[in-house]
Amino acid sequence: MSPKVAASMRFIHDHFLVGLLLMSSLGIAVWAVAESDALRPAAEPIPATFFGMHIHRAPVSTPWPSVPFKAWRLWDTHTTWAQLEPRKGDWDWRMLDRTVDLAQSHGVEVLYTMGRSPRWASARPNDRGRNPNAEPGGMAEPRDLEDWRNYVRKVATRYKGRIKAYEVWNEPNLPNFYSGTPEAMVSLAREAYTVLKQVDPTITVVSPSAVGPTGLPWLEEYLKLGGGKYADVIGYHFYVRGQDPEAMLGFIDQVHEITRKYGVADKPLWNTEAGWLQPYRIDPQDGPAFMARAYILNWADGVSRFYWYAWDNQGARVRMTEDDEATSTPTARAYAELQRWMVGARMDSVKKDDATWICQLSRDGMNSWILWNPDHNTRFDVPRAWGVGTVRRLSGDSASFSGGKIEVGTTPILVEKSAH
Repeated sequence: MSPKVAASMRFIHDHFLVGLLLMSSLGIAVWAVAESDALRPAAEPIPATFFGMHIHRAPVSTPWPSVPFKAWRLWDTHTTWAQLEPRKGDWDWRMLDRTVDLAQSHGVEVLYTMGRSPRWASARPNDRGRNPNAEPGGMAEPRDLEDWRNYVRKVATRYKGRIKAYEVWNEPNLPNFYSGTPEAMVSLAREAYTVLKQVDPTITVVSPSAVGPTGLPWLEEYLKLGGGKYADVIGYHFYVRGQDPEAMLGFIDQVHEITRKYGVADKPLWNTEAGWLQPYRIDPQDGPAFMARAYILNWADGVSRFYWYAWDNQGARVRMTEDDEATSTPTARAYAELQRWMVGARMDSVKKDDATWICQLSRDGMNSWILWNPDHNTRFDVPRAWGVGTVRRLSGDSASFSGGKIEVGTTPILVEKSAH
């Protein structure tokens, strides 16, 4: 098995175990969250940085993506603390240097995710979580906070002005990624926040990003302990396993409720990782529809950045590339087209007409509408007052429209006035 396939399978294994744990402890019904009834998109135009991406092997083997994106989260890029400092004081910057250089050359912002303690620094150096193949010690917090402070300071100083956003930890509610307590994580966040702001006050600090149903009580406990003081942004991973994208809304709303309860609702909310992975049986042909609806609804429900997982992950059910990790799939091409619809536009309203979603955008005084129906194909009567003259599809195709009804299905379409 090649290293890249092995890495993908390890990730799948981790998340499959997570699913089993969640099902056994909470019941699968927990995932059947309700859709939001009152979506209030942000008033500002949708920024290009809303469209984030994960790329695992760009400095090594994966060609640079053929689609635009402006934010890159460095998880599964071989740049964890354990990989940067495998022995105390022995630093290996080669991979992170190449990664940051590559991001800069393409004008992409970097989000560096801290964590994965080296074994020599780990509070529990033999801990493998629930993964017998994991590197031991990485799930535990460091034994000595001074080692953590030194790590954070070294990275922040070396990449000052080049890495502008840092995330404290990945999925701390899962034993495969963190085996410590919320109290210990608050301590790590406090020390990291302090050091990062000392090095560069303009750095954006993202809270540890929890995931799934068990992430909700974890986040609540973390914020109750004061963790929100040590973040500029609240992070979460809005995976919904094998469900439709609309299921994300229930999780997003619950995170909003928790942040309001603990006085940090004014901080931006970032979806720092989501997509559709194995073993859940999503038809790859649904990829463009699922991806687009996820992005539209995340923005509609107050998420201001969304890092797709992942460009070159062979274990994903909704994939951006073929096996060569270079040839784009229909989902990737839809990702690029959706940005043409959304970036720079304001989302003025989102509502449902029966089961059909209607998302109104405006740009330079001109309105357009994104339409889809997650349940079935239907004939939608386009209001004459909209003045629609063109229908655009995620494939990039467009057609003229002279009024009346239009076919709407699970894949979003854009209707707009014809260009003059």
